[in-house]
This record gives sequence, C-alpha cells and structure tokens, in this order.
Amino acid sequence: MSNLKVFSGSANLPLAQEICDHLGVALGQVKLKRFSDGEVNFQILENVRGKDVFLIQPTSPPVNENLMELLIMIDAFKRSSAQRITAVIPYYGYARQDRKDKPRVPLSSKLVGDLLSAAGTHRLLTMDLHAGQIQGFFDIPVDHLFPMPIFFQYISDLEVEDLMVISPDAGGVEKARAYAKRLGTSLAIIDKRRVDDNEAEVMHIIGEVKGRNVIIIDDMIDTAGTLVRATEALIREGSTKVFAAATHPVLSGPAIQRLSESGFESVLVSNTIYLPEEKRIPKIKVLSVASLLGEAIKSIHEETSVSRLFI
Repeated sequence: MSNLKVFSGSANLPLAQEICDHLGVALGQVKLKRFSDGEVNFQILENVRGKDVFLIQPTSPPVNENLMELLIMIDAFKRSSAQRITAVIPYYGYARQDRKDKPRVPLSSKLVGDLLSAAGTHRLLTMDLHAGQIQGFFDIPVDHLFPMPIFFQYISDLEVEDLMVISPDAGGVEKARAYAKRLGTSLAIIDKRRVDDNEAEVMHIIGEVKGRNVIIIDDMIDTAGTLVRATEALIREGSTKVFAAATHPVLSGPAIQRLSESGFESVLVSNTIYLPEEKRIPKIKVLSVASLLGEAIKSIHEETSVSRLFI
C-alpha cells in the first residue's frame, strides 16, 4: 500500500487518525492555517505525485468553512499531480435540500456535488446520505456506506427484551426495516408533518408499541426537536423504554439540553462528526466507524469490491 496516502482537514482529525491506525499508514503531513481575514492557507508537505490520495473531511458545522477547506485541499492535490483523489466525507452537509419541494428553492446537495467535481475529485466515499438519490447528483463514482454493522453489534449486545424498531418517518422505512430484519423483530412507523425546517409534529404511530422497548433509527440528529417529540409520543402510546440510533450527531442549538431532559434510555451516534467533550452527555454513546471507512478505503485502493461492507 505504498502508493496510498491519507490526509485530513481540520473537521475531524481524531477519526482520520483512527482510520490511519486501522490501515497501518501514517497520516499525511500538511500545513493548514487561516490568514488573518479567515481565508484558508493550505500546503502539502510531502510528495503526492502519482499517489492514490484520500482526503478525510466531513462537511459538518461550521459547514461553509469545512466545505471550502475541502475544496481548497482537493485543488492543491490536483495541482500536485495526485493520480486519484477520493473525497472521504463521512457526513455530507447540504444534503437536506435534495428536491424541489417548494417554489424557488435550490438543489444545494447537487450544487455541492458539482463543486467537488469541478475542484478535481475523482471519487466520493460517504456514509448514510440524507436521501439515497443524492448519489445520482454526482458525475463521479460514489461509495455509500451505512453504519449498520457497527450499530447492529452494539444493539445486539444490549440484549434488550421485546425490542421493536421505529422509523421516524415514511422515508426511513427501508433503513428501519433492514435493522428490524437483522434483529428479528417488528417495525412501526411514525407519521409526522413538518411544520418548519427544523420542526415536525407527530401525527400518528403506525404499529402497536404498547409494552414494547423501542429504538428509533435515523440518519442524523440536528436540533433533536423531532426526535424528542417522537419519544414523547411513543411513551404516551405505552412504550416501556425508548432508545435511538442516528449516524450523524449534528447536535446544534438546544439539542444537548433536549436530549438531557428527554425520556431516552440512551442515544447511539457515530463519530462521523467530531463530538467535543461538552456534548458527550451520559445519554449519548459514540460508536466509531473508523474500521468501516478504513476497509472501504482499502477496497477502493486495491480495486476490490466495496459491496461486502453494505450489510
């Protein structure tokens, strides 16, 4: 693997180091600073000519800074004659505007895809996109992973009796059904109506949850308002214990306070987004996806199948 080079932006250095430890390679050396006006100052400190380069940078908050940093890094590697540049974006920001659901709105997820291609990206590796169809917004190959192997093992080890999987909306049914199938249990669906961009109202629960321990499966937790309302509705309907598993812990605004005061037993998240110590409350359990991303990077580099990781 001497031709493989892994580099990281500033968004999630601990995850990048974990991935390098899994692969047995050193994290690439760069100079990444800011000019006094906030512009990104970037330089590669080693030779990458003809190398297979992987850039690890989730576009997590602050989204615009991390996205611009990634684009500038890609441009630097393109101009340094890297053979192939793969953007490893564990959390793909700007994914929520993926369709024209209102008049005169942008397709920001498509725009970001175009920016990545224009900068010189040859391939994208990402995890649990907000909507699967976003893969079609790219003119480059996309490897789309899910954290199910990591979450499934942890949930199984909890040995929760009479567990039921909950989809937080109609769009998440396919993912929730996959968890239910692997866990050998049943599925319920929350019927909700979105009243604002970060707020949804629970209308009905489709399925019998009374007396059941339940786990809500979602792709991300932003302000946690929708998730907390779903928990309250499940408890009203007679659920015994409520757990949640979400890939991306955005946790913006009042999210931490809401989760602290909620009726959750625990909330499982991954480390696709770096979670500072002040957000690591007792109810949140962070699981690492470094091995999953590391194996995907190895398969891409060796030109072998990545589909073995799509379980």
